Amino acid sequence: MDLFDDADSDQVAANVAAAQLADAPLAARMRPVALDEIVGQSHLLGSGRPLRLAIERDQLRSAIFYGPPGCGKSTLASVIARTTKAAFANFSAVTGGVADVRKLIDAAKELRRIRNKRTLLFVDEIHRFNRAQQDAFLPHVEDGTIVLIGATTENPYFAVNAPLLSRARVFAFTAITSDDIADVITRALSDSERGLGERGLSISSDALTYLSAACNGDARTALGGLETAADYVEAPATEITLSDVEAALGQRAIGYDKTGDAHYDTISAFIKSIRGSDPDAAVYYLARMLEAGEDPRFIARRLVILASEDIGCADVSSLPLAMAAFQATQTIGMPECALTLSHVTLWLALAPKSNAATKAIGAATSAVKQLDFSGVPKHIRDAHYKGAKALGHGTGYIYPHDVLGGYAAQQYLPDSVVDQRFYEPTRHGVEAKLADRLAKLRGESMGNQSPDAPAE
Repeated sequence: MDLFDDADSDQVAANVAAAQLADAPLAARMRPVALDEIVGQSHLLGSGRPLRLAIERDQLRSAIFYGPPGCGKSTLASVIARTTKAAFANFSAVTGGVADVRKLIDAAKELRRIRNKRTLLFVDEIHRFNRAQQDAFLPHVEDGTIVLIGATTENPYFAVNAPLLSRARVFAFTAITSDDIADVITRALSDSERGLGERGLSISSDALTYLSAACNGDARTALGGLETAADYVEAPATEITLSDVEAALGQRAIGYDKTGDAHYDTISAFIKSIRGSDPDAAVYYLARMLEAGEDPRFIARRLVILASEDIGCADVSSLPLAMAAFQATQTIGMPECALTLSHVTLWLALAPKSNAATKAIGAATSAVKQLDFSGVPKHIRDAHYKGAKALGHGTGYIYPHDVLGGYAAQQYLPDSVVDQRFYEPTRHGVEAKLADRLAKLRGESMGNQSPDAPAE
C-alpha cells in the first residue's frame, strides 16, 4: 500500500472497487461497512463499550483481535479502515515478510514527519510471524510510528511475544451465534444493493435454521452457502428450500432441533449410552449432535457432570479428564474440539461406573432436611478463639497425625445422625479398594488402629 495516495487516487480506487463489487462473491459484497452492520461481539462493539468508543473517536491504540475464524476480526479492521482519518495499511503475515514490514514502517515515518498523520497497520494472522519477526514492530509501536492491530486465531498469550503484547490490548472475539448468522442471511436476502434483494427470494424456516447452524459461526460460509443455494431456485419458484441448502453445502440436514425434543432426546441418549458403557452408541450420538450444530460446550459441560454423577470414585481420573476436555473445547472450538470430545466420551463410556457419590450427597441432603441437628460434637468444634476451651470445645479431640498410621477413631457426626451411613461404595474399579478401606475404618473393633498400619 502507498501511504501517500492522494484524494484523487483514493476516488479512482473507490470507483474500481465499486465496479468489481457486482462480480464479487456475496460474502464480499455483504461485508459490513459500518459498526452497526457487524453482528455479534456486543461485548466489544455495543453502545458505550471501550473498543467502539475508541473507533468512533478515532483514538484506537495498538490492539490484538483474538478469536475463531469468521467471527469478524478482519471485517472490523475493514470498517476501521473506512472510518479512521489515519492512514491505514493492510498486511498479511502469510504473504508478507519483515522486508515488507520495514517498507511500511519507513513510509509511516515519512507520513508522520511530513503530514503529522498516524498510521494504523493491520496485520492479519500475526501469529504466523515468529518472535524475532514480531520484534520488528516493537520499537515503532513503542515510539508511536504505527498503531498495530494484529488479528489471530491463536491464543495471543502464547503466539505473540510478551514485549509486543504488553504494548497492545487484547480483545477476545467470540464465535457468532446461529441467531446472528440467521440475521446475516435475512439481511442478504433483503438487500437490493449488495445482496440478493433484487431477485425477490425468501428462505424457508427449516432451511434458515439448518444453514445458520451448519456454518459453525462463520458468516462467510453461511453467505457462500446461501449464494449457491439461491442458484438452485428456478423460476417461477422464489423460495430457497432445505433441499436447496443441502445441495449447496453438499451434506444432508440432520433432523435435530437445538431447542426442541431432538435436543433433549439426543443428549439423553448420549448420556445413557455412556452410563451404559456403550462407546459405539455414545460416539454416534456425539457425532449426530456436532453435525447438527449443537454447541460443543454444552456437550462438554454434560460430560463433566457425568464424570462425577455416574463414575465418581470408581475412576478418579475421569473428572480431571472431562474438565480438561471442557477447557480444550472452549479454547479450540469446532471442528478440532470434536477430537477431544470423542476422546473423553470413549474414556468415560469404558470407565468403571459408580453412582455412590451421587447417592451419598442425596442421602446426606435428605438427612439435613428431615432429621434434627444436635450440633457439632464439642471435641471437633473450633477451639482457637478465646474462651473456647472453657466451653469444652476441642476437649478430647485426637489429632490423627499424632496416631500411628494417621487414623484416629472418634465421633465426627452429630449425635442425632451418628448411626447414619451416606456413602456406600461399589465394588467397581478403584472404588473397590475404597470399599475395603472404608469397611476397616467403620469396623467396631478398630480402636485407634489405622487401616494403613502394618499388621502386628
